[in-house]
Amino acid sequence: MALRRSPSSTCAEPWSNGAGFRQPSTALSESSSIHSDALCHLNRDMSGIGLKPMPYSILEPEALKEEPWSEESQHLLQVVGVTSSPQASGEGLYFCDGRRKVDYVLVFHHRRHSSIRSPAGAAFPQDELSIVSNGNFPPTVGSDSAPGRGGGGLRREEAASVGEVFMELGNARGNEPMEAAAQEMHLIRQEFESNLLEAGLEMERDRDVKTHGPSFTRVHAPWPVLCREAEFLKIKVPTKTSYELKEEKGFGSSMSTMWRKLNQPFQPKVSHQDHGSTKFISHCFSRDKLHLYNITSKDTFFDNATRGRIVYEILRRTVCVRTCQTIGISTLIAKGVYDAAFPLHDGDYKVIGQLEEQNDRQVLHEEWARYSAFYKYQPIDLVRKYFGEKIGLYFAWLGVYTQLLILASIVGIIVFGYGVATMDTNIPSLEMCDDRLNFTMCPLCDGACDYWHLSTACGTARASHLFDNPATVFFAIFMSLWAVLFLEQWKRRQISLGFSWDLTGMDEDEEHPRPKYETILLQKRQKKQEKKKKKKKKEAAVEKLTWKDRLPGYFMNVSSILFMFGLTFSAVFGVIVYRITVSALMAMSPDPETKSNVRVTVTATAVIINLVVILILDEIYGSVALWLTELEIPKTETNFEEHLILKAFLLKFMNAYAPIFYVAFFKGRFAGRPGSYVYVFNNYRMEECAPGGCLIELCIQLSIIMLGKQLIQNNIFEIGIPKLKKLIRALKEKKTTPKESEEERPPQQWNLDYALAPFEGLTPEYMEMIIQFGFVSLFVASFPLAPLFALLNNVIEIRLDAKKFVTELRRPVAARAKDIGIWYNILSGMGKLSVIINAFVISFTSDFVPRLVYQYMFSQTGTMHGFIDHTLSYFNVSNFRPGTAPLSTEHGDISVCRYKDYREPPWSPDAYQFSKQYWCVLSARLAFVILFQNLVMFLGLMVAWVIPDVPKTIVEQLKREKKLLVNLFLQEEKEKLQLIQSLFVKDASLHPDNQAPNQGQGFPILGRYSTLPIGPTAGDGGGGPRARCRAASFSQFSGNSSSLPRKENANSRHTAV
Repeated sequence: MALRRSPSSTCAEPWSNGAGFRQPSTALSESSSIHSDALCHLNRDMSGIGLKPMPYSILEPEALKEEPWSEESQHLLQVVGVTSSPQASGEGLYFCDGRRKVDYVLVFHHRRHSSIRSPAGAAFPQDELSIVSNGNFPPTVGSDSAPGRGGGGLRREEAASVGEVFMELGNARGNEPMEAAAQEMHLIRQEFESNLLEAGLEMERDRDVKTHGPSFTRVHAPWPVLCREAEFLKIKVPTKTSYELKEEKGFGSSMSTMWRKLNQPFQPKVSHQDHGSTKFISHCFSRDKLHLYNITSKDTFFDNATRGRIVYEILRRTVCVRTCQTIGISTLIAKGVYDAAFPLHDGDYKVIGQLEEQNDRQVLHEEWARYSAFYKYQPIDLVRKYFGEKIGLYFAWLGVYTQLLILASIVGIIVFGYGVATMDTNIPSLEMCDDRLNFTMCPLCDGACDYWHLSTACGTARASHLFDNPATVFFAIFMSLWAVLFLEQWKRRQISLGFSWDLTGMDEDEEHPRPKYETILLQKRQKKQEKKKKKKKKEAAVEKLTWKDRLPGYFMNVSSILFMFGLTFSAVFGVIVYRITVSALMAMSPDPETKSNVRVTVTATAVIINLVVILILDEIYGSVALWLTELEIPKTETNFEEHLILKAFLLKFMNAYAPIFYVAFFKGRFAGRPGSYVYVFNNYRMEECAPGGCLIELCIQLSIIMLGKQLIQNNIFEIGIPKLKKLIRALKEKKTTPKESEEERPPQQWNLDYALAPFEGLTPEYMEMIIQFGFVSLFVASFPLAPLFALLNNVIEIRLDAKKFVTELRRPVAARAKDIGIWYNILSGMGKLSVIINAFVISFTSDFVPRLVYQYMFSQTGTMHGFIDHTLSYFNVSNFRPGTAPLSTEHGDISVCRYKDYREPPWSPDAYQFSKQYWCVLSARLAFVILFQNLVMFLGLMVAWVIPDVPKTIVEQLKREKKLLVNLFLQEEKEKLQLIQSLFVKDASLHPDNQAPNQGQGFPILGRYSTLPIGPTAGDGGGGPRARCRAASFSQFSGNSSSLPRKENANSRHTAV
């Protein structure tokens, strides 16, 4: 081996502990690529020159020996392809040779004070280990491997031209020692990347030397590694076998054809979506069955998303134990060793050329991520291909939800139209607006407020009829059944996608522990080892964290969530106090217009305050839920995500719906009656509902919160804030990056992707839609137009999310998922809760039940005439408490005023007690709740029973595919055994002198499940060499079997075709 120093190298700088040796660090020259078995040879040969890979200990000084590398090591550590420039390699999607794809990118930052490599044009690094790619060492003059001597040799530029890999044996800067933290990070990266090379990955790093800033390590997975990992991960790939899908005949076929023609303008122009009648059977990838797959090109057989997923699995499980006792890239990113790790996008999203020349990202941007494509269906198959099944399922779920909102919106518009059409014929509202009836109402506040006429609330009464009419009850029942229909439709859609995406029978991937869990577990082990050393007792090793370790986190979770609930209720109570005080102050105003607009002004301003408080607390609760979940120390990412979703949903649900629950079920229930009101702070009366009921206020509250939340979150939080963050990040990079006089080459794809925002999961997207689903389903009886506004929002939301994923986020790893997970359970629970809430809203908040009771029990004519007078009770003004009666009145001498309640009149023996009508209405309300719930639950079960979860066509295709796969494997086994038998017959004919083997000894018994023994058969008798046929690899029996190399690489041993 040639160990050389540059002409400018000097004696090795000692470490701070006085050792005369320095730790090695790998510096790959431009487009360097090391093959899979590099680490074991590198460690072995480095140990031969006295360099042991012990990052936390002092390197033991030994004599440096100059010995040649073995031929195998020179072959494995060669540099492949250094001639092509990156600019000509597919816009930065390939290595510098222009052939190998960049499947993944690792990013870390050079710091100013701890630069590992010297700046451009500076002195050559002091100690370098040169490995020549072709196995021939260039002649050196005066080369010496002893420390402290300067040696001659090739300059870095000359060495790179013949393909060397440099191993730096010291600091990059001669006069500035590396900081301990930076040195540790450097050693961790060195060991981790060496382990990646050992796993078979190939890596490349730029030759450009930076004093600071991001450094990119490109990772490529060669074909043997892809095959090995695809088999481990059980990735399903299409085989050569296909079958024709069953086509409908008769009337169904003509209807399907007509529907496809009508749908044609709404279909995206995506060539990847296969709408043909042929389907290829898929099977889990196996290196022993390569002949079954249609492998036209090894570079394109696995798409980019699958390649990225495979590399991520290797990165996730790669061990880094000698330096930091950790596993996986996630832990290294959490520790700050790397800044980021991500797969690359498929080039720029801006369209250049025709559709056939566009990459998947450009097609998605044109046909999916543009607002002008709002009327088109989503290219879900292409979304799944590019982003993976988990993201594909989210957009498919959002599409099904949005499509079904069309039906709900149409019915809601009809219900609202019915309210508009019957407004002028509604008898209760006409009675409220009739001045001749002259209902004199009791004052709305103490002292300052005067008596008033009910006819002044005519506008409120007429508006209430728009949402409080008999059609509202039908709409509430319809929306409860709609929620069941939506869940059943999604289950069918999910199963259909699982079949077409080959997710049936998918096993859950094994998950590694999270970085924080791993760190705390390691600390616990270390503490236990220290106690063990002190006590000198043998104890079992710590394998996992117990409930005792999580007990402080659980206690903090419970107390924090209770505190957050208290904070939410305090915000609601604060708004209530605002409404009460402002109402009293405005009632005291001498301006008559101000007095007349008290209720509208207070309601509108209070709702806006509620909206602002909800948006602020929403952001706070999201961060608090994340913090509380970290305190629980979940073991895996799945557990972490589920715990986070539950906490975030609980907090945000309470935050969004607490003001609405108050208006729907509590406002006006505890206000008291004239002469005996309930007071807040001893001065302010509790607020009451409007004369037309609380339903109109509930409608205002729901509509403003829903619309404001959607508009502000969509326009500010999802569009404005990401753009602001991107601008700030660009300005910071511009300030920290020094201006270079040299012409810089255009940014590569990894530079562009690194500038994008990282993907942080789908929880915020799902959460936004789940809260909206609550607005649509829970209180829809008070606002029939809620589905319409949700539909309009979702049409924009789909394109907004699509644009964000395609243009503003780094490409996420293609994660597999069979379903939407815990979100389905939340949706199902909200659907059941909506039945109960709508029943109580119709029964207790609206006047639907009191109207029925009056019409069929108390009306003398069987009509609604006299209903308003029936709902108003009498109060003798002489019974006012001192100081609460109006100070002055414009209505003359008033002896009796009216208020809305069912109480006995003052001349009754039981004055001001609840009347018989009150108990009749209350019992009718409770009966309606029970009847409504049971009816809707029964109808929901009927809908779920009528609609099967698995479509009939999917069941038939699954049976057909299973039968075809069995036939395919049986045919393969039969051909394999025939080929084995012919080989034995041929072998016997070539050696006629040998004794013929007995039946059952020399020849294998050809059965259905027989396999060929590895060793020689009993009948060989130690004769001449014979072919060793392995049944494990069918390709061994092909005609080209003799051309296989004698020494196979460990990674490609079973992949030859």
